[in-house]
Amino acid sequence: MTYTYVAIRRSLTKERRRKKWACLAFTSSSKNGKIVFETPSFPIDTTPSASSVNGYPEYHRLFPCSSNGGPPRIEHLVVSEGGIASEYISKALDLPPLYVADLIQFGAVYYALVCPEPPPTATPEQLRLYNQFTAPEFLKKRSSIKGKTFREAQKTFRITHVDEYVEPGTYLRVHVHPKRFPRCYEIDWRSRIIAVTDSYVVLDKPAGTSVGGTSDNIEESCVTFATRALGLTESLKTTHQIDNCSEGCVVLARTKEYSSIFHGKIRERKVKKLYLALAAAPIPVGVITHYMRPVNLAPRLISEDHMKGWHLCQLEVLDCKEVPWPNCVLEESFGIEDCAWPVKSSAYECTINLLTGRTHQIRAQLAACGAPIVGDSMYMPASIAEIANPSVNPFRRWKKPYDNGDDRVIAIENWIAQHGKEPSIAIGLQACQISWDDEEHIYKAGSPWWRKAS
Repeated sequence: MTYTYVAIRRSLTKERRRKKWACLAFTSSSKNGKIVFETPSFPIDTTPSASSVNGYPEYHRLFPCSSNGGPPRIEHLVVSEGGIASEYISKALDLPPLYVADLIQFGAVYYALVCPEPPPTATPEQLRLYNQFTAPEFLKKRSSIKGKTFREAQKTFRITHVDEYVEPGTYLRVHVHPKRFPRCYEIDWRSRIIAVTDSYVVLDKPAGTSVGGTSDNIEESCVTFATRALGLTESLKTTHQIDNCSEGCVVLARTKEYSSIFHGKIRERKVKKLYLALAAAPIPVGVITHYMRPVNLAPRLISEDHMKGWHLCQLEVLDCKEVPWPNCVLEESFGIEDCAWPVKSSAYECTINLLTGRTHQIRAQLAACGAPIVGDSMYMPASIAEIANPSVNPFRRWKKPYDNGDDRVIAIENWIAQHGKEPSIAIGLQACQISWDDEEHIYKAGSPWWRKAS
């Protein structure tokens, strides 16, 4: 008998922007001798319930990217009988075996020797299953966890082979609808290679792609497609990141050793990165300083004043020149989103020396200066709201005082709600140059998308 407990990922609420699982109240039913807690059905072509003559629906594969992405869906299972993980998943979730195999190739299936603790919203049945499979008398029988602490045994790892065996009590997490990157199939990847050496490859990353993949999709990534374009037998390795919606220079290591070496250069600030940013308003030349909230969630909140525990953010604007706002044909071809900026006659191309490398740093800092990046659907709406009503930003230098802590919390939540969603493809931001070891190594990207003929 296989027991499953199921959770569906819920979108980040605008009030708190925190990642939570919405554990629903499931009804139990018997399927093939299993007790299954059923999720609501999803109208997705590739993963409906089993119904065809061979027991599974027609399956169109995850490759290439399907037009039907589907809402986020994550399933959590606990196995009570040893067997092949892919078979458990296929039967428990009514997924075609080939679909499960593709999910494993995507890196969308994880396991842990011991089930992690369920969220506070877990149902009584889910808690019962957790207690059953983490009871000391049950764990004592499992030789695989001997010598490991409870926390070590709960650590999750990717399942990398379709025939991987799982023993009773193993926890499985299945990202049924992984985040997709259709741009990967539209790119001439060989033409995006800037340099190839024995130690590293420099890539002119296209916007709308992930450097090293996501937690549920390592297949559709720059690392995977650049490796294939070069015909390499060993996969390239990430050394640093730029946002999915950004384009430009990325260094990919050919060996683990050089990946470690390059990480060291970044830590020692031997790597210099220049960016081109297409801003909606002019930015003064010089160093701009903010402080970023130490919370690893988007949007990234920044303050003009120093705040205890917040991270220093500095960039230097080297140049800012007025240029035409990209025409609608060019914007459409690169998936630039209309963020309702009021005046679109001119934009401003800024050359920026990134002094500290925080996530979303340039995007958040320029937006805080009233000059958000063209197409930045996350930060431009907040910038527009702040221009209309400066008091909406609780982190401005001239912010209004709050009577109590609750008022401040409400103000922060309201400020977060002014931000939009992450851009789907591109924004006006390019990592135009990267160099290290006092410019002994220096590489430049091609022309940014906004300079290209429509």
